[in-house]
Amino acid sequence: CFTDQSPNKTMRVFLLLCLLALGNAKPYQPINVMEFMRNYDVMMADSSDEDDDEDDDDDDDDYDDENCPPGCNCSPRVVQCSDQGQISVPEKIPEDTVILDLQNNDITEIMEDDFKGLHKLHGLFLINNKISKIHPKAFRNMDHLRLLYLSYNMLTEIPANLPPNVIELRFHENKINRIQENAFKGLRKLHVLELGANPLTNAGIELGAFNGLSSLYIGIAEAKLTAVPKALPSSITELNLDYNKISKVEVEDFIRYKNLQRLRLGFNQIKFVENGSFVTIPNVREIHLDNNRLKKIPPGLSSLRYLQVIFLHGNKISSVGVNDFCPIRPNVKKNLYTGISLFANPVKYWDIQPATFRCVTGRRGVQLGNFRK
Repeated sequence: CFTDQSPNKTMRVFLLLCLLALGNAKPYQPINVMEFMRNYDVMMADSSDEDDDEDDDDDDDDYDDENCPPGCNCSPRVVQCSDQGQISVPEKIPEDTVILDLQNNDITEIMEDDFKGLHKLHGLFLINNKISKIHPKAFRNMDHLRLLYLSYNMLTEIPANLPPNVIELRFHENKINRIQENAFKGLRKLHVLELGANPLTNAGIELGAFNGLSSLYIGIAEAKLTAVPKALPSSITELNLDYNKISKVEVEDFIRYKNLQRLRLGFNQIKFVENGSFVTIPNVREIHLDNNRLKKIPPGLSSLRYLQVIFLHGNKISSVGVNDFCPIRPNVKKNLYTGISLFANPVKYWDIQPATFRCVTGRRGVQLGNFRK
């Protein structure tokens, strides 16, 4: 998880979210709201400056169970309505709610006034419903919302007028095939954007789709991309493009992403990596190129001073040169490798010279194994 050094009040919130959220797209798992709430006091202490004038008047001792919507379980500041067969957002949700859990229901549409009055809401979980339509004004006045999870629904495009201060957005496994221009306009605090498992092609990403974003993590795995997208936010430090149809990596692919530190391109169809492709991401720590169609080690790895993990297993690599991973001058390498995977390749490990791995921390840092058809 990577952050900047600005001492604003959302920093510790973001640190927490990184621990909870950053990583690979995974099969559906419901959010454990109560586990999440164990950390919520930290989030409340570090919420935005705008909270100061109105969040101090809550008193948990005044909580009245009679205010809980039918079919929901409530505790102070938390309303849980998951797994109840709800076909719409319940009415009369307490206005002091900060976490609203609507997972695993049958909600098909978010109406204009479904969240009216919920000005203190910080987390909204709508995972695994049947939502295909969201009213353009559904999120109005939700200036404190930080987490919006809409994964496993039936959305075909990004909803309009998203909450302005949201930090994490998840749209995993919807039916999104287009990201319209200025789709994320005004979301200057967004750090995590998950778009994986949508039928999204390169042509479906309109010019200017990511205007104004400063996201650190973007995931577009399990989509229909045939090339690395060129117009993602230049601020990204982690990019997940696993399980696409990308066939080659070119020099121009990463010129815009100079801050990239984790790059995932596993399970694509990559046959060719152009020389110099990784020069523009000099601070990269981790590259995944496993389960592709490479026949040789990608050029330029030895020039990456901070690279620690490179996954190349499941390719068609038949030979490894003595300088493919490590620079000739040892003082050039700032971080030693902790992981190099080459198993499931037709390379004969006994033909690899021992000096090939001179910049690896130890024997366990290299995984060769036997090639099996």
